Amino acid sequence: MHHVESFLEMMAVERGASLRTLEAYRRDLLDLAEHCPHVNVAALSEADLRCYVRSLDERAMSPRTASRRLSTLRQFFGFLLVEDIRRDDPTTNLDNPRLGRMLPRFLSEEEVSRLLDAARMSSGFAGIRSTALLEILYATGIRVSELVGLPLAAVARDQESLRVMGKGSRERLVPLTRSARSAIRDWLPVREHDLQKVKKDSRWLFPSTGKSGHLTRDGFFRILREITKTAGIDPARVSPHVLRHSFATHLLARDADLRSVQQMLGHRDIATTEIYTHVMEQRLHDVVIRAHPLARKAADSANDKT
Repeated sequence: MHHVESFLEMMAVERGASLRTLEAYRRDLLDLAEHCPHVNVAALSEADLRCYVRSLDERAMSPRTASRRLSTLRQFFGFLLVEDIRRDDPTTNLDNPRLGRMLPRFLSEEEVSRLLDAARMSSGFAGIRSTALLEILYATGIRVSELVGLPLAAVARDQESLRVMGKGSRERLVPLTRSARSAIRDWLPVREHDLQKVKKDSRWLFPSTGKSGHLTRDGFFRILREITKTAGIDPARVSPHVLRHSFATHLLARDADLRSVQQMLGHRDIATTEIYTHVMEQRLHDVVIRAHPLARKAADSANDKT
């Protein structure tokens, strides 16, 4: 597994892969090694890999998970080729699993308003922090890891945009709504008072006493779950990523363009953002029904008959 460690090191240093991503790569390659125990993974042939890919289907692995495994293999063997460890890439002719189109789950604007109202209902420290967390998340659509890891410097001067460090250490600016900026202003003095319980010089916007020094993903999940219950919404329907989807969906429904949404979400490829085109398709349909002269005549004729 020597070459696997070299590959992971490259992904961390050159591509800025997160610890979570590196662990996923490691698991995928360990699974491959366990399936082919008598051959060094770096020396596997195309036939070996085809046999492995078939095993994923036999294990009833979802097409999405199988596709991710295959992506890991492509990157690993591509690395071996670039490093002259191999003279060929055995993944070149492997077919990707067919993926069904999965539409993103999102909340209605009214449901998001209920969540924000529920956060404001909590009194004191918990309510002010919860409101700031939800306002920032819905205003910007950032990932939960980006939210809990926001440095204090990101909001230190009450700026109109939030500077976010995303995947691969790529930085982007995302505009803040007035209500999000107001929630942050309410939170900062409370945060200062709460620093008596944590490190006085904490650099995080949402500090904690934990190992990371800031609120964790799991900690935010628990906060969101309680808010969701208070709002009267099924907790199974709500997650940080559902709020990210809601942010993008609501923007597009209100005529934002796909390229701007891509930049705010931090997607490297606009193809990733195109999962939200179901909103645009519905919007275009509504525009045609409302504005096309023949569609309007048909609607008027139907109304006359009733």
